[in-house]
Amino acid sequence: MATPGLYRRALPSPPAIEFASPEGKKIFTEALAQGTMEGFFKLISYYQTQSEPAYCGLATLAVVLNALAIDPGRKWKGPWRWFDDSMLDCCEPLTKIKEKGITFGKVACLARCNGAKVEAFRTNEKTIDDFRRSVISCCASEEYHVIVSYHRGAFKQTGTGHFSPIGGYHAERDMVLILDVARFKYPPHWVPLTLLWEAMNTIDQATGHHRGYMIISRLNRAPSILYTVSCRHEGWSSVAKYLTEDVPLLLKSEDLEDIQKVLSVIFKSPPAELRGFITWVAEVRRQEDGNLTLSEEERGRLAIKADILEQIRTTLLFKHVTKWLDSECSCCNTYANLVDKDMLPALAASVCCQGVDLLNGCGRLGLSGGICCSQINVQQLDADSENPVTLVSGTVRTGSSEQGVDVLVPLCQREPNRLCLSDEGRCIGMHPSTADVLTVLLLALPLHTWSGIKEEKLRVEVTALVTTENLPRLLQEEVLFLREQLYFLMTDVGTSPSS
Repeated sequence: MATPGLYRRALPSPPAIEFASPEGKKIFTEALAQGTMEGFFKLISYYQTQSEPAYCGLATLAVVLNALAIDPGRKWKGPWRWFDDSMLDCCEPLTKIKEKGITFGKVACLARCNGAKVEAFRTNEKTIDDFRRSVISCCASEEYHVIVSYHRGAFKQTGTGHFSPIGGYHAERDMVLILDVARFKYPPHWVPLTLLWEAMNTIDQATGHHRGYMIISRLNRAPSILYTVSCRHEGWSSVAKYLTEDVPLLLKSEDLEDIQKVLSVIFKSPPAELRGFITWVAEVRRQEDGNLTLSEEERGRLAIKADILEQIRTTLLFKHVTKWLDSECSCCNTYANLVDKDMLPALAASVCCQGVDLLNGCGRLGLSGGICCSQINVQQLDADSENPVTLVSGTVRTGSSEQGVDVLVPLCQREPNRLCLSDEGRCIGMHPSTADVLTVLLLALPLHTWSGIKEEKLRVEVTALVTTENLPRLLQEEVLFLREQLYFLMTDVGTSPSS
C-alpha cells in the first residue's frame, strides 16, 4: 500500500499571522497606507512555488529577478525569456541543489551572475536595527527587494533552513510579510521582525556561518558579459582557497626577482581545476532553418565581448602572462593543465554541448548526461566587419531527441604565436584563451594578495599591474564583478578575502 503524502501544514499562529486571515488583511491595509508595501505588488505578480522541496533559494531568487524585470538573456520555453528556478544553476548543479539545497553565499553569487546588484549581510556583520532600516527602505520601494535566509524553528514551523522574499512591513506592529515560496507547505504570513532576526541569527550547519539577508536590485549593465566564476565542479573550493590563502603565503615565502618569477610561483603547481575556475559566457541560440544572420541585440552583445577581449590584451599584465605561457610551453609540459585547449577541432563539440545545456536548463557551465554532439561545423560570420564572429553549429542528441544549436563567439584576432591556431596569418582562437583568462584571474584577486612580496620595487610594480583604477570601464566592471563573486563564495567556505 502506498504511503499517503502530505497536504500542507497548519501554520503555527502565534507567532505567525496568515496573510489571508482577517487580521492579516487588516495588517496589510494598514501597512499599505503607511507606504511600506510598495514592493509587494511587483513581487506578488511574479510569486511562484518552488518546484522542488530544496529549491527555496532558487525560487526566491527567480521571483525577485522577475519582479525587477531583469532579462535573463536566454530562453525559458518557446520564444520566452523568463527566470524559472530550473534555470539558476551557474553556481551549483541542480542535481546537487535538489539533494542538499543551496548556501547563502551561492544564492548571492547566483543573483549577481544573473544580472542583479547584491548587498549580502550575515547577522554577525549587522545589527537588528540595521536590518530594520533596510526592510523599511526596501519595502517603500519597487526597486529593491530583501531576501532572508532563516531557520524555521524560530516560528515553530517544521523544517530547518529556508529562503524567502520579504513582501512588506508594518511599522506599529514591527512585523514583516514573508512570501513563503514553499506554498505547498505554508501560505504567506506576517511575523515579528525581532523573531525573524532570531531565525536569521542562527548557524547554517552546511557552512558553519551565520544566516542573514541580502538586498537585491538591478545593475546598470549586463551581468558578467564575458566571464563568470564557475563553482559547479567539485574542486572549486580548493581552487578558491589556493588563490586566496596559499598564493599570498607563497609570494611571501619566496625571494622573487621579477614578474615572470611571480607568475611561476603562482602557477607552478596549482590545483588541476584552475583553468576552469573562470569560464566564458557563451551566446547561444537554437538553429532556425539555416539562418546565419545576427540580430541587433546579438551584434551588440558580441561587440561588447570583443571590446573586453581587446581591453584585456592591451594591458601590460596580459603581455607578461603571454610571455610566461609562451616560455613555459617551449621548455616543458609541467603547465599542461594551463595551456590553451581552445583549438577549433578540439573545442567545437564541447562548445556545442555547452550550448544545448544552456537552452535545455541542464547546466550552464557543464555537460549534462547522455549528450552526444555530432555534425559540428565552425565558420566565420561578417568576416569583413569590425566585429567578426565565430559560429559553432552542431546537432546534439540526448536519447532519441535531437537539437540544433548555434554558439556565437567574438573572433579572437591577434598576431599568431605558439599559443593559438593560425590561418592565413591570423590567430583564430574561438573564445577567450588561457592568457586572457589568467590575466583576468590575476586582476580579480584581492589586493592584499600581493602585499607579502618582499622586494619593494617588485611589489610596487605588481600592484600597478593589477590595480583596477586605470582599467577601461568595461574591463574594470568585469574584474570587480569576479572579485565580488569570489568574495561571496569564499564566505561559504570559511575565508573572507579582503577587497
